[in-house]
Amino acid sequence: MGIFSKIFTWWNGATIGTMLDSARHGEQVGTDAAGNKYYRSKKPYPAGHPFAGRERRWVIYAGANDASNVPAEWHGWLHGSFEDGAVPESNLPPPRIWEVDYTPNATGTALAYRPQGALERGGKRAAATGDYEAWSPEG
Repeated sequence: MGIFSKIFTWWNGATIGTMLDSARHGEQVGTDAAGNKYYRSKKPYPAGHPFAGRERRWVIYAGANDASNVPAEWHGWLHGSFEDGAVPESNLPPPRIWEVDYTPNATGTALAYRPQGALERGGKRAAATGDYEAWSPEG
């Protein structure tokens, strides 16, 4: 696929237009552990724009375009949550011992959680235990 996937698909990484736009109008400010690259615009939005004076920020994903691949600290940076606009590395506290590594969203994959009784697990559910009584309009 190579070049054709970059030209014609938006769901599998950045398109050629996005990569060219990032090179021309943006500066890379950081990369996260997953390899996603974060950019900010070289010039702020012009006067008259609803976001006049603010800089545009975006991410180019290392793999599939899935917003759940953005770590929380970079999500905060993308949305301007830090007061001074600094990149997350300068605003993060040291990691806690109980924090776990990021795991991607498994919804829609073979690794997705499927409870007992789900059709994908055979559709068998536990038998009723006798504590349920069906409602009847006559009663």
